[in-house]
Amino acid sequence: MTKVFISQPMAGLTDDEIVKERTRAIRKVKEKYGDDVRIVDSYFKDSYLHETPCTLLGLSIQKLGTADVAYFVKNWNKFRGCKLENQIAKVYSIPVIEE
Repeated sequence: MTKVFISQPMAGLTDDEIVKERTRAIRKVKEKYGDDVRIVDSYFKDSYLHETPCTLLGLSIQKLGTADVAYFVKNWNKFRGCKLENQIAKVYSIPVIEE
């Protein structure tokens, strides 16, 4: 089973927009890997109301560390958290897929 971390822009988006994009990304991941994947849950719904962006990034990086592959959705390179996740994945030799 392949564990896949999904990095996606979240800043300024509603929960519905985030979930819609995440659902699309999961569909793309399953097209590539089939159903033998486990999505590493890195979406902390409503946490942005209680945590700082830096804290959420730290939690996300912990999740990234458990993944076999990191999948970056379109426009990932325009958001600081996604850019940092991408760099970390590469430094720690986690294979990266970029839309």
